[in-house]
Amino acid sequence: MAKRYAVYKGLQRPLIFKGFKGKFIYWGVGALLLGLVAGSIIMALVNMYVGAIALIGLIVGGLFYTAGKQKGGLHDKTQAKGIYIHQTGLTNLKSYGTEERI
Repeated sequence: MAKRYAVYKGLQRPLIFKGFKGKFIYWGVGALLLGLVAGSIIMALVNMYVGAIALIGLIVGGLFYTAGKQKGGLHDKTQAKGIYIHQTGLTNLKSYGTEERI
């Protein structure tokens, strides 16, 4: 007789890592990589200490920005207020196919 196992039902929730949820995990990784690359370039071109300060500032700033955007919600969208009328191009369908083809 086959054994039955309980199915894990928690897959409908967003992935959480170190306090970042869903897409903001990728934003945090992007902030880390951007800080490392920009800091290393500044270290090579300007000065080691200036580059280290820029590296720390970019990483911390990027993570704070990501955490701030995450508070808006995982599906944060701008809510446009007003009535918008979209023109349709259906009036040109009457002439479609009336040309003679060679």
